[in-house]
Amino acid sequence: QVQLVESGGGLVQPGGSLRLSCAASGSIFSMSAMAWYRQAAGKQREWVAQISSAGSTGYAGSVKGRFTISRDNAKNTVYLQMNSLKPEDTAVYYCKLITQTWNVWGQGTQVTVSS
Repeated sequence: QVQLVESGGGLVQPGGSLRLSCAASGSIFSMSAMAWYRQAAGKQREWVAQISSAGSTGYAGSVKGRFTISRDNAKNTVYLQMNSLKPEDTAVYYCKLITQTWNVWGQGTQVTVSS
């Protein structure tokens, strides 16, 4: 079974930066697309960013220019570099591994942007 473990969340001031990590178990990471989602309290879970197995990326309009998704296949890890953070970015951030047959979700890591 593939498992994902997110880390790197925490409290940061507006305008600050944070880097999230998502470590995947198993041998299928390098062949899989990865994505980050977030869910703020009382809101629907929303897509944030994605990266294909070949390294192509996409971003939600709300984070484009501020967040960067990347992957290190040697470490089976995907990252989300979050810059110029805003209070509206406060949410639980989830990592997702995507294959043609199933998706795997991590448990999430809390990001709080506040003074």
